[in-house]
Amino acid sequence: MELAAIYLANAAKHGALESDFPFLIDRLNRGSDSLMTVLVEKPYHFVPPHRGNLWPSFIQRFRLVDWYLRKHDGVVSHECRNLDRFRESISSGNAILLAPNHCRYADPLALGWPAREAGTHVHAIASWHLFAKSWLDAFSIQKMGGFSLFREGPDRQSLETAIDILTHARRPLIIFPEGTTNRTNDVLQPLLDGVAFIARTAAKRRKKECDGQVVVHPVGIKYLFKGNIHDWGGNAASDLERRLGWRPRHGVDLVERIKSLAEALLATRETLYLGSGQTGPLADRRNQLVEHLLSSAEARFDLGAESSSNPLSRVRRLRSMISPMLQESSTRQRKEELYHLVDGIEFAQQLYSYPDRYLLTTPVTDTQILETLERMQEGFIGKSTNPNPLHAVIEFGTAIAVNPDKTPKGEGDPLMLQIESQLREMIGRLAREANVISS
Repeated sequence: MELAAIYLANAAKHGALESDFPFLIDRLNRGSDSLMTVLVEKPYHFVPPHRGNLWPSFIQRFRLVDWYLRKHDGVVSHECRNLDRFRESISSGNAILLAPNHCRYADPLALGWPAREAGTHVHAIASWHLFAKSWLDAFSIQKMGGFSLFREGPDRQSLETAIDILTHARRPLIIFPEGTTNRTNDVLQPLLDGVAFIARTAAKRRKKECDGQVVVHPVGIKYLFKGNIHDWGGNAASDLERRLGWRPRHGVDLVERIKSLAEALLATRETLYLGSGQTGPLADRRNQLVEHLLSSAEARFDLGAESSSNPLSRVRRLRSMISPMLQESSTRQRKEELYHLVDGIEFAQQLYSYPDRYLLTTPVTDTQILETLERMQEGFIGKSTNPNPLHAVIEFGTAIAVNPDKTPKGEGDPLMLQIESQLREMIGRLAREANVISS
């Protein structure tokens, strides 16, 4: 009844399409079923990297990365900035760790462009769930130099592989320090300190074996939208409005349409998880729902309160608890219960990643509108619309020499602080290249 009430309220306000009512109720009653979870039921097995040159050379020669990114992600062009820094580290014989921000699913493949222009191949750590999707995905990722990481538990084999690649400077190694895609190109999420551990361990071994050096290059990636955001955004907003049962509001300012959509979509989730739509500023309601979802899940596992911890770390801890349960569950009903729990946890992560500065403050850029609508599409209908055309800017930061000595206890890791500082500077500067829509 509460779902119907929300629908009718919005219908009266925006002019509902009666034919959409059954779809909406079915969609809301199914909750978060369309969300793609990173948890995998099948037992984990380590997928090692392909170390040969034939396959990656074939992929580079025939520009398969260009074709794939154009077709699947709408990235039609690119430019590499300060590539000479990368080339200098290669020619110096240093072991190289590339630490990029991670705002889109296209990022790992986009880094194939600077590798091709610098005349090298790369290795990269990729989440196990990407290998588990299909044999073709697993085959492609591995042949391009990727190897698996089990994020929901200890994975010593993956860790040792990464350290070995750097110790012997086999190829540059890509690790995304944010750990996951955040879909907010202008905001850097908290970095994981595993990057520093891998780099420092490899630096210690490399110094002992050959007196060589390990360097880290922070890499800033920015996608600039080269189309008409009012055309693309208007179509995306109209589709979401129809799915909510509203008549598309073509004459309304695009930012205002998105704010109304955010209000409605949040209200549907509040009804699902809290029993009714809430009132107040969107940011406060978002934080309230995130806390409810995480604390409820933590109570199920007697994990205790972690309200002071970063929500992303709480999500990772909960996933590590649920992953083995999914693999061990013998009944479909038990698996469904766990998946519904996972849906709430991962929706909390998605909600938390919505930055306040997107649309709620000014100025607002076309890429912020693009990313916000993509998030709404993924959260509500399970997939986003290809945002063609995008232009990728890939900028290399200055090389950071890795000190193999341990960090003193109680102090921030100097390596992670340097990586974070460079990434924030590049991302902040690149964000200003997007087109301002409202100010």
